[in-house]
Amino acid sequence: MGNYPFWSSIGLILLASAIATPLKAQLPPPQDVLPPTEQTPAPSPTPAPLPPPEDLLQPAPSTPTPPEPIPGEVPATITVERFEVEGSTVFSPEEFARVLAPYTKRPISFAELFQARSAVTQLYVDKGYITSGALIPPQTLRGGVVRIQVVEGSLEAINITGTKRLNPNYIRDRIAIRTGKPLNQQQLLSALQLLQLNPLIENLSAELATGSRPGTNILDVNITEAQTSHIQILADNGRSPSVGSFRRQVQANEANLLGLGDSLSVAYSNTDGSNSLDTNYTLPLNARDGTLSFSYGTSASEVIEPPFNELDINASSRYYELTLRQPIIQTPSQEFALGLTAARRESDALFFGGVPFPSPGADERGRTRISALQFFQEWTARNSNEVIAARSQFNFGIGALGSTINATAPDSRFFSWRGQAQWVRLLAADTLLLVRADVQLADRALVPLEQFGLGGINSVRGYRQDALLTDNGAFASVELRLPIYRQPQQRLVVQLAPFVDLGTTWDNSSSVDGNTSESNTLASLGLGLRCQLGDRFTARLDWGIPLVDISSGDRTWQENGLYFSVIYNPF
Repeated sequence: MGNYPFWSSIGLILLASAIATPLKAQLPPPQDVLPPTEQTPAPSPTPAPLPPPEDLLQPAPSTPTPPEPIPGEVPATITVERFEVEGSTVFSPEEFARVLAPYTKRPISFAELFQARSAVTQLYVDKGYITSGALIPPQTLRGGVVRIQVVEGSLEAINITGTKRLNPNYIRDRIAIRTGKPLNQQQLLSALQLLQLNPLIENLSAELATGSRPGTNILDVNITEAQTSHIQILADNGRSPSVGSFRRQVQANEANLLGLGDSLSVAYSNTDGSNSLDTNYTLPLNARDGTLSFSYGTSASEVIEPPFNELDINASSRYYELTLRQPIIQTPSQEFALGLTAARRESDALFFGGVPFPSPGADERGRTRISALQFFQEWTARNSNEVIAARSQFNFGIGALGSTINATAPDSRFFSWRGQAQWVRLLAADTLLLVRADVQLADRALVPLEQFGLGGINSVRGYRQDALLTDNGAFASVELRLPIYRQPQQRLVVQLAPFVDLGTTWDNSSSVDGNTSESNTLASLGLGLRCQLGDRFTARLDWGIPLVDISSGDRTWQENGLYFSVIYNPF
């Protein structure tokens, strides 16, 4: 009897070895162990028109031209061989020569001389430099050369009113950096439209006033700050049945924590077999919307799905991410940004009360440690009828900082590429076409934390969450949202949403369990019912019909092709 604990431990180890292969497929997938960061750009589901210029900027006052002295003795006509335009940083001498050609090489009157000056001013105005102008300074005509002086307009000051918690310099700097000298109306409007699209600002208006010196203006900007504190409550069945598919989540966001435009979000989610906490803090770095973000998350889960719940499988994970993101091209209608993320992901998996679980790539203690650098590129284009968003990310796994290193793959050393795209097209009022695509390519076998999942509420509907989990994969979805009921006063719309989902996956090495009989392609079609009440409440129910059979249970709604989600924003 004294040797019972020893033989019991030996028995557990032998049992673990005997069932390790089938159990590997039942380890909670990485989306349950380690909730992923947002990968796909999230454009507005309904394309919105850009704010019209007349709502943002009042008409500019005409630029006063300093009085030009009229010579006491003026000949009836003069012959101008050429004009010399001074003070211009915008146009070349050749461009001025073309505009002034009608006034050279012939006798012109004094009135025509001023018309030549006005032609230079009009050239600036036509190109949007509405506060710039030209004048003829006092001079003595020599050799038929007339000098024209250009006074290029600029902003003398930018006055900000209406701010409460937001630092006025946040607004002022974003206008100043896009409105250099000479002041251009289109550039100013673009800066104001970008601010109007900023989620921190509910509304703004601007007016140009004459400055204290010729060619200068004062810009008065009045803003109304948007509500920056938000709570979101979510319920859906989007988690793996292995840890409980019914998820409850509460998320708190503050988009202007310290008045700098910095944001903090905290989210807690729970299923019957898991708990997770995710946090993110983002700090603006410059007036071109460069940001530095830090993200941290932790989760703990246990397999509660029969019959594997008897094996007492438990997993815990943590992730840390430091991200630098900088828009390179930024206009009201499109944005292109580059970013770099330093990521650390850690997971531990045990079963039978403490025996290391043999997850692919894990060490002898059931631990996986991944260090990676992620270089990403994001592009978004929008107009009143459509939004197109694309994201590319190159992942470089490195064997540093205590990362998992194995004799053979998978481990922390890898290279992969992830590409994602989304197109939303407004076909008619509340009628949308939504097209999504997602692809991943890897150079070797990957640990589960880095693999591509297929199946579930945001993937191929009709199958359980992450029915397939492999190194490489591709996914595409087409969905049409058709309104069947509207109540404009309450901003209520109910839509039918037929959809088609398709995806395929493949590994870079033979399957861990040696099972190659399962299909690596999933396809489904189905119908969704979506209800939206303004920005406060959204509910959705989807029924997906699988077109490719795979072995799966029918214990949960997911496995019967049914998915639901309810999102409520109290404020």
